[in-house]
Amino acid sequence: MMDRRHLLKLMALTGSLVIPVGRQAWAAVGDDSAATRRKLVVVMLRGAVDGLNVVAPYGDANYARLRPTIGLARPGQDGGALDLDGYFGLHPALASLQPLWEQKKLAFIHASGSPDATRSHFDAQDYLESGTPGRKSTQDGWLNRLLTVLPGAASPTRAISIGPLMPRILAGRAPATNLAAGAAGTKQSILDRPQIGSAFDQMYQGSDKFASAYQDGRDAHKEVMTASMQDEMQAANGGAPLPNGFPNDAAHLAKLMRNDPKIQIAFVALGGWDTHAYQGNGKGQLANRLMPLGQGLATLAQGLGPMFDDTTIVVMSEFGRTARQNGNGGTDHGHGNVMWVLGGGVAGGKVYGDWQGLGEAQLHEGRDLPVTTDFRSVLAQVSERHLRLSDQQLAQVFPAMPAASPGLNFLRS
Repeated sequence: MMDRRHLLKLMALTGSLVIPVGRQAWAAVGDDSAATRRKLVVVMLRGAVDGLNVVAPYGDANYARLRPTIGLARPGQDGGALDLDGYFGLHPALASLQPLWEQKKLAFIHASGSPDATRSHFDAQDYLESGTPGRKSTQDGWLNRLLTVLPGAASPTRAISIGPLMPRILAGRAPATNLAAGAAGTKQSILDRPQIGSAFDQMYQGSDKFASAYQDGRDAHKEVMTASMQDEMQAANGGAPLPNGFPNDAAHLAKLMRNDPKIQIAFVALGGWDTHAYQGNGKGQLANRLMPLGQGLATLAQGLGPMFDDTTIVVMSEFGRTARQNGNGGTDHGHGNVMWVLGGGVAGGKVYGDWQGLGEAQLHEGRDLPVTTDFRSVLAQVSERHLRLSDQQLAQVFPAMPAASPGLNFLRS
């Protein structure tokens, strides 16, 4: 177990524990590993990734009609999609994930998302993290509520987040840990400041300031939407870094999880997905974001080793993009999107969901992919089948849950 004097120093100004993610990474290791054996990693793509180019319905003739310059070419053509099932194709920049698809450890749920129709990044991200779409009064995040019902002893390192500050999804009464991303995770100077130890002492004495500290930080750093497209894209990221460094962070996260059996929940947020202009097709801006994302997910899966069999990774974004490309060679804020699920227990090699097509009559408000699978149905299945939550516990994590989506059986266990 790590020396307590060192642990006391690793405290963030926000009241959350900071653990470097580099070679000198520390974690409090305990012997209660049975309760935390089944792992969950959530990756949030802030800015609304274009799910119609992530998993492209090239078999629908409307796809090419709606996206004459940014749509992916058919499989086998230059820059074409990687065929998945004869109808859907994976973006070629995600080729690193094809082995997981072929091993049936990767699945997608298309036309999924929040039932709330907002096109505001901030509101939609808030609902995705609170787990209560349409309700702004929820104080805690669904991952934090999940921590309160999981069996086993509470621990600050049971749930970790990689990013600049404690995210909304982990705000609440359960303790959690925030890790700096990339090289910032190994900088030691901030740990020597007296106020860090003081902040840790306050929390250690039972003063739970996670929620208020996070809200203060969010208010301080929140960027206001402006007419500038670049400013909007930066604001949509919510402080999340671009995915360029994700492969390294994923490797560090895998090592940390292997070395510390107490870590059960991990959260990573990545920005750069608000592609209003010059989105590209098989190459270009979106491809440049997707490539390190795919590489990072593949690195995480490989780095976890045998632990990957007991891990489920969920990738989600606040909403999708318009079915029709805009005049700037990009896409605007939409509605339905695609969720990704990876793991040893995933019944993969399949695109799930109630797919209705891209005809004008099928589009939401005549412009967007509809939401036919509530994102909570996906998360609830992971919580129930993978993490073994009861119906009563599920109701605590996801109040006002929608009815289960028929045919949505993407987990084997």
